Amino acid sequence: MRPNVRDSPRPGYAYVVPYPEQLIAAMRQDLTRFDVEEARTPEDLDRLLAPGSGAVLMIVNSVCGCAAGKARPAVGLALRHRVRPSKAATVFAGADEAAVAELRGRLSEYPPSSPSIALFQDGKPVYMLHRSDIERHDAIEIATILTDAFEKFCAPVEEP
Repeated sequence: MRPNVRDSPRPGYAYVVPYPEQLIAAMRQDLTRFDVEEARTPEDLDRLLAPGSGAVLMIVNSVCGCAAGKARPAVGLALRHRVRPSKAATVFAGADEAAVAELRGRLSEYPPSSPSIALFQDGKPVYMLHRSDIERHDAIEIATILTDAFEKFCAPVEEP
């Protein structure tokens, strides 16, 4: 589902009207309840993905059904794994437009996708799960795919 698009006075361009916050608040909470941090600005991304930042999971959240029924639950399951990124954060496609654009710029070798899940190591992308990968798996399968990536690129997290 795309946000509302309005005609622009400039030919070939369109205004994107963000989703109303009251529409997406619960969808944001589907991730933040797993201690996933919201990155709503490019500055948030700069901080999260700075050189030396370690392993960071970045989720492009979306209003679509595969985000609700597959991607968000899979992230929650995967983040329970003993080997996981030191941080997890999310941007919301159709709402956090500047942050999404910044993240997609950092993922320029991959086609834009929402939802999607990327793993960064010290600010560089090392793994990407595209919407097409999410659509053809259930939440448990996606969680397993993510934990396999965590095993490859992350260190065990010490529990308090």
